[in-house]
Amino acid sequence: MNIKDIFKNKNTMSTDNKDKEILENEMNLNTEAAATDETVLGNENEGVEEDALSTEQKLELELSNEKDKFLRLFAEFENYKKRTSKERMDLFKTANQEVLQAMLPVLDDFDRALIEIGKSQDDALLQGVSLIHEKFKSTLVSKGLEEVEVRAGDAFNADYAEAITQIPAASDALKGKIVDVLEKGYKLGDKIIRFPKVVIGN
Repeated sequence: MNIKDIFKNKNTMSTDNKDKEILENEMNLNTEAAATDETVLGNENEGVEEDALSTEQKLELELSNEKDKFLRLFAEFENYKKRTSKERMDLFKTANQEVLQAMLPVLDDFDRALIEIGKSQDDALLQGVSLIHEKFKSTLVSKGLEEVEVRAGDAFNADYAEAITQIPAASDALKGKIVDVLEKGYKLGDKIIRFPKVVIGN
């Protein structure tokens, strides 16, 4: 083999080595590019998942707010129904107040008439007036009228009776107590529409 052939073989080997290095470099570049692509793709997927999670949390928060608004509105409506129902019942109870108050003096006249007729010996008259009195009184009671229970000997309570005057008590036991009831008191439901007028001992 001459020198020319040796240089030729050397150049051929050198060229093969260069081609091999180029090929290896290209493979390394392709591997790095693929790894970079996978990293970018992974980051994009994480971003999408985070966006989806954030959207889900927002929707849950909005749903929770709407539920809270609904519950508040429902509670307010229930309170409104109870309040209007109570007001309506109170209105029904007190709707006849003025008419009943106007009838009370007539009822007082019947009570006084019965006392005076009872002093006479006319039983037929007493019975007739008593029947009319009871019918009239039962009609008023059916409309919600009730008598305030106050009797002589009861302790005086300014919340349920009106003191007209004071007189010396016949005994120490009657001091500060009701001695006589001058006028009956009446109430409509829980509301007193006329306080009993009483005399108390001192």
